Amino acid sequence: MADVVAVTGSTGFIGSAVVRQLLAQGREVRAICEPGARTTSLDEVEASLGGSGRKVDRCTADVTDFAAMSRALEGCGALHHLAAVYKTWMTDPTPLHRVNLEGTTATLLAAQHAKVKRVVYTSSIAAIGLEEDGKLANENTPFNLFHLANDYILTKWQSERIAMQFAASGLPVVVVNPAFPFGERDAAPTPTGRIVLALLKGEVPGVGVGGFNCIDVEDVAAGHLLAEEKGRVGERYVLGEHNVTLKEFFALVCEIGGVKTPKLPLPKSLSAAIALGMELWADHVSHEEPPATYRSMRYAQRHAWFDSTKARAELGLPSTPLAQSIERAIRWFRAHGMV
Repeated sequence: MADVVAVTGSTGFIGSAVVRQLLAQGREVRAICEPGARTTSLDEVEASLGGSGRKVDRCTADVTDFAAMSRALEGCGALHHLAAVYKTWMTDPTPLHRVNLEGTTATLLAAQHAKVKRVVYTSSIAAIGLEEDGKLANENTPFNLFHLANDYILTKWQSERIAMQFAASGLPVVVVNPAFPFGERDAAPTPTGRIVLALLKGEVPGVGVGGFNCIDVEDVAAGHLLAEEKGRVGERYVLGEHNVTLKEFFALVCEIGGVKTPKLPLPKSLSAAIALGMELWADHVSHEEPPATYRSMRYAQRHAWFDSTKARAELGLPSTPLAQSIERAIRWFRAHGMV
């Protein structure tokens, strides 16, 4: 493995976990930070190093800027490209398309120019289609979510196709598709962390049908390092573990958090209507990210369940109990005054 590893999106939830695990392996890390980005998570990683003497080589670069990224990747043997806008709603989605699509193209062109020997591209399970309710999707399931896809889902599907084209042209790219991550240092918070916070604050009126796949953020980070080491070029790997219903997940979060579990059953039509109302309020009144949007709710009403056999068999993907991940997430949120 290469001595110098570049990580874009290093200030993010998963990115900071990747940086921490690379440092734990004794690797030299170049954390590429978005201009003006909050660095809370990365700061915590560096603080956790204590007096070890290990430092993160930080540099600032816009991932859509080919020249800046070429300079940032100079001398790097490996790249973990995690930089992306993970939002289910924005007043103006232009930055989401710019970072997720143009950023992927410019960064991979820069990696090609810098002759990076190994690239791990972070996609999402959102870039993979869904099977009928109750059946598990995998890396071979074709994308079939155009009727449900929001801007984030569409850009992750499109940017993964870009990454695969680079792999086909000779750039040694391995793709990972993380499920919904939970754990410590979700400073933004991400849409997944917002679910936990909403439950803890009693802002969820009831529970509807559907389910999703989730995984500990540290396991996702480990999956990135394993993909760099063992992944096959041009292949994708689902980094997921626990297939749970919304009802099961809500009950577990509330039990661990010591709050009342929402039990009011919400039919699909009512849940979708509530989410639409939240989205319209955000669009026209509050201009702040709503707890849910119409399309994200329609996606959640499916059983977005996945099979991670390939990542376990080929990479050795670890598995942390879901209760442990949620407990760590709640403890971190409370310690940082977010609840």
